[in-house]
Amino acid sequence: MVLFRFPAFFMRYLTESFRPFCIFVPMKNGELHTLIDLLERSCLKFPENAYLWEKREGEYRSVTYRQARREVGDVAAGLLAGGLQKGDRVALLSEGCNDWVFAELGILYAGGVNVPLSIKLTDKELIFRVRHSGARFLIVSDYYVATLRRIEAELPEIEKIYVIRYSSAEEGKYNSFERLKDEGKRWVTEYPGMLEKQAATVSGADLANISYTSGTTAEPKGIMLTHENYVSNVLQSDSLIRIPEYFRILLFLPWDHSFAHTVGIYSFMYNGASLAAVDFGKSPMEYLRNIPLNMKEIKPHVLLSVPALAKNFRRSIETGIRQRGWLIRKLYGLGLKWGYYYHGQGNFRGKGGRMLLWPVVKLMDILVFSKIRKIFGGNLQFFVGGGALLDTELQRYYCTLGIPMLQGYGLSEASPVISSNCPQRYRFGSSGQVVKPLELKICDETGTEVKKGEKGEIVIRGKNVMKGYWKNEKSTAGTIRDGWLYTGDRGYLGEDGSLFVSGRFKSLLIAGDGEKYSPEGIEEAIAELSPYIDYCVLYNNQSPYTAGLIVPNKTALTEYVKQREEEPGTVEACKLMLTKLNEELMKFRKGGMYEGMFPERWLPAVVGILPEPLTAQNGTVNSTSKVVRHKVYEVFREELDFLYTPEGKDIRNPRNTKNMKSMITWKI
Repeated sequence: MVLFRFPAFFMRYLTESFRPFCIFVPMKNGELHTLIDLLERSCLKFPENAYLWEKREGEYRSVTYRQARREVGDVAAGLLAGGLQKGDRVALLSEGCNDWVFAELGILYAGGVNVPLSIKLTDKELIFRVRHSGARFLIVSDYYVATLRRIEAELPEIEKIYVIRYSSAEEGKYNSFERLKDEGKRWVTEYPGMLEKQAATVSGADLANISYTSGTTAEPKGIMLTHENYVSNVLQSDSLIRIPEYFRILLFLPWDHSFAHTVGIYSFMYNGASLAAVDFGKSPMEYLRNIPLNMKEIKPHVLLSVPALAKNFRRSIETGIRQRGWLIRKLYGLGLKWGYYYHGQGNFRGKGGRMLLWPVVKLMDILVFSKIRKIFGGNLQFFVGGGALLDTELQRYYCTLGIPMLQGYGLSEASPVISSNCPQRYRFGSSGQVVKPLELKICDETGTEVKKGEKGEIVIRGKNVMKGYWKNEKSTAGTIRDGWLYTGDRGYLGEDGSLFVSGRFKSLLIAGDGEKYSPEGIEEAIAELSPYIDYCVLYNNQSPYTAGLIVPNKTALTEYVKQREEEPGTVEACKLMLTKLNEELMKFRKGGMYEGMFPERWLPAVVGILPEPLTAQNGTVNSTSKVVRHKVYEVFREELDFLYTPEGKDIRNPRNTKNMKSMITWKI
């Protein structure tokens, strides 16, 4: 199939460009094999469509696909002028911005490999990834120059550093990103046709990224993703959710995050749609404050989210509702009640007897929920959720608001999308339908495929499966067998083909008799259903009973003891807080509000209060606020060991009392 031809106006554009060069790399047989092909197709099909939005001088300004390609060509030529060879790795450390996209695509056009890095990494983690990848060059935002100067001596292999928005005088290895582009313009004049020739050597089998795992269950590994991996997954994602070219997305997930990377940057590119960067401001805190403001400015049609963010959005909404009059609060409560019933489990919404509720649901939407949607800009049609499992109650909530949160499932090793619900078809509790084309099966511990409805390991095969782990043949061989990717995740297939994911094998609780259970559902339910608990991490490694590590909600507990006329920070107040936490956990046991939700043996029999919050700084959560389980066990080993002593069985023990007292000093 031929995707395009060369009309006269396009040839005039090529020859009459104001710049001394304009790159164009024809696709072989009109097919898409590389991310270069993907951009070239979009530039031909949607040349004047806005692709990127960035806030400058107080307002958002757009860059078209044609303009973006010129910027990419400048970067690519500049890297070649600086000595980049095909296959060289270039590390990229920056918040989301236009130059992030120009940098990655410039690296790829030059035949290089991008190593995208999280801006939340510690110095030690940065050093490991840069050195392990063997990067020769580094592109960094000016916000992180100070970080680089701190660790520069540990990175002797880095030859040049290009700084986005560089305001200081260039020195040594440090050069401005704008100078890189200028060098590119001069280079193509001196060596005409060389950039095109280099880009034409890039094939679908070539590496595009080495993307490091976050290390939620083990030490980080470098995932090798090829051009074909990315292009295949973009087309696969498009089989479930089609993005109209007028859609805009505000991409507030980290751009190195595999979900944001593939879906936010490249799926939107494929469809001629546009993406906007959050105004970073002067600090990460200012970035967070800018998200709601930027949503009203960009008016996105879709958002990518993770459970932690979805919960924060809900808390903000309900805080605003509580500040309104009693009538609004009453209507909001009634609207949720009737909306939950009307929507059912998603797949039966508005069917049968539920049809009779349509006028009531519509009225509540006009009076309450349409106003809430304006917080998101007024155009938002749905969320797509990735990362950790999203509890069904949260899905029901957003569906009732009129902006369904579509749970998906993916893995960085799969580029990452494997399945997703879609606007036309979604079912709460499931991860939706498997993308096409992709083979998926559920296997038992021997690798034998089980029947539909039976639980086992999720195993997939397709063009989106990674090439392997960088410099780690052992892990590659253990993960990819006969072309099949063994995900390490438990799940099953429903009768309608929906995929249900229950958790990771490596995080399973293992009782003394060998029985296993996935803790994620329990942990999510405890944190979601109790306003006094922010995090709960369960532990049972062939132990006599299950232990729970708790991060309390400082605000809720402080308010609780104040209402009982106790001064926060006193021993009595701390014991009162601990008693309250115990009451919250007892709701899940026999006789409690949530009795029967989970098997009793897997509920926490003992509880340890953590002496500090879970943060990216101590390595216990990753860039998307997902708990890094093995790090929690490692950092708080003493708390865990104490829980298996006689003294640790009483929640009001001196250690918990001390940790609860220190909670008062936490900065939130």
